[in-house]
Amino acid sequence: MIADAFKWSKDIDGEWLCIRTKDAMPFLETVKDGKQYKVEIKEYRKGRSLDANAYFWVLCDKISAVSNVPKEEIYRNAIREIGGNSDTVCVLEKAADALCQGWEHNGLGWITERFPSKIDGCVNVTLYYGSSTYDTKNMSRLIDNIVQDAKELGIETLTPQELDRLEGYGR
Repeated sequence: MIADAFKWSKDIDGEWLCIRTKDAMPFLETVKDGKQYKVEIKEYRKGRSLDANAYFWVLCDKISAVSNVPKEEIYRNAIREIGGNSDTVCVLEKAADALCQGWEHNGLGWITERFPSKIDGCVNVTLYYGSSTYDTKNMSRLIDNIVQDAKELGIETLTPQELDRLEGYGR
């Protein structure tokens, strides 16, 4: 649900938050009296588009043809390089395999990397999120990096103006 304005008030029953949105009714019809709901409000970012994703894969394919590196490996390396798309957790060594297998089951870009922990019996695991979760900002960083890699190999890319017109790409 997308909200574009807020109001608040306070009375004897408590503090109230009013949210202006165009699509509240479908949700309100499912609300059950007496139940509690967790509400989260965060800044809206448009999700990455299939156009931006398709262009990314076109460049991965072209880089693969020139470098003889599988395009899946190019993708996975690009995921690791952009930053801001991972969490690092400390887990028991005996639980690390299950965590990594479960995480990587989400898709090709869902990568894990292990490194030693200072805590005995534990290991640190970096969990990278796949590009399917990226908003336009993250997708733009991913595309900017792959464009730079393509240019270094002499591969023709879209101009900055053409990139700006690509749906789902927004710097």
